[in-house]
Amino acid sequence: MNTGVRITAFAAAVAATFGTAYGVGKGIGPVGEPPAKAAHGEHASAPAEPGTAPAGAASAAGGLQVSDGGYTLDLETPTPAQGRSVLKFSVKDAGGKNVTAYTTEHGKELHFIVASRDLTVFRHLHPVRAADGTWSTPVDLPAAGGYKAFADFKPAAKGAKGITLGADLAVPGAYAPRPLPAATPTATVDGYEVALGGTLVPGRAGELKLTVSKDGKPVTDLEPYLGAYGHLVALRDGDLAYLHVHPNEGGPGPVVSFTATAPSAGSYRLFLDFQHGGKVRTAAFTVQAGPGGAPVSAPASAPTSASSDEAPHDAGGHEHG
Repeated sequence: MNTGVRITAFAAAVAATFGTAYGVGKGIGPVGEPPAKAAHGEHASAPAEPGTAPAGAASAAGGLQVSDGGYTLDLETPTPAQGRSVLKFSVKDAGGKNVTAYTTEHGKELHFIVASRDLTVFRHLHPVRAADGTWSTPVDLPAAGGYKAFADFKPAAKGAKGITLGADLAVPGAYAPRPLPAATPTATVDGYEVALGGTLVPGRAGELKLTVSKDGKPVTDLEPYLGAYGHLVALRDGDLAYLHVHPNEGGPGPVVSFTATAPSAGSYRLFLDFQHGGKVRTAAFTVQAGPGGAPVSAPASAPTSASSDEAPHDAGGHEHG
C-alpha cells in the first residue's frame, strides 16, 4: 500500500489512467427496473453471469482520469482543511464552460465519492449545484493525508454516456496512514451485521453476496436508497481504480448481490451503502483477489470511517454512518 504521501498545498494532479472511466456506486438496480440498466455513470452493459468474463473484461479497472470524453473535473478546493469543510468543484466541457445540464440518475444529477488513499475513509456525497454549474458539499475528512475525489454523472447532451472523473485532494497536516483493514467475512455498523460471501477472482467474474441482519435476524425490508436496495463501490488498493461491478436481480433483503471482476491479483476495498429505518449505513470490507479465487475469510481489524451524506440541509450537511 502506498504510504509515501507528503501533504503539501497543490492543485489537483492528473491521476494515472486505467482505460475508460467506470461508474461509481453500482447499485442492485433501480427498484422496479431490470438489473441490466446501468447504475449511475456506468457504461451500459448486461450483467455477466458468475464465472464468465463480462464484455470489456480487459478494462475491468476503472480509469482515474481528471478529463474524459471532453469533460474535466475542476476542483476549487483541492486542499480542504482537516475536519468539517466544504468542497467546491465544477465539471467543464471541451470549451471550458461549466456544465449545467445533466441527466438525473438514481435521483441525482451527480454523485460524488471521496476516499482516502489508505482506504480507511469513505464518503458518498450528493452535492448541490448552483445555477452557474458550481457544485458544493460539506464533508468530514477526519485525518490529514491524500484523498481521491470522484464525480459520477451523465451529461444531458444528446448521445452522452455516463462518465466518472477523478482528481486528487490533500488535507494538510501530519500524515499517519493506517494499515489496510484485514480481509473479513463480516462487518458491523450501527448495530447491523453484514456478511460477505463469494469470491473475487482476477480476470473472471464472480458473485458477491452481502446479507444484512440485525439482532441475529435477517433484514427483509431494506428501503430504496437513490432508487436501489444497495450500492457497491469497489476500489483497488494502491491506485484506487474501480472494478467492474455488475448488479444482480434481487429484492429488499436480506441478500444484496453483485457480480464483480478483479482486473488483477491484490487487495480491494468494498463499500456497501444500504438503507433501513430511514437511515443510510455503509459496511466496508477488504477482499483479497488471487489465483484460485479463495472465498472471502478472516476477521477485520482496523476501523473504517465510512458514511453516505445526503445533499446538505444546512451549512453542516446531514451525515449518515
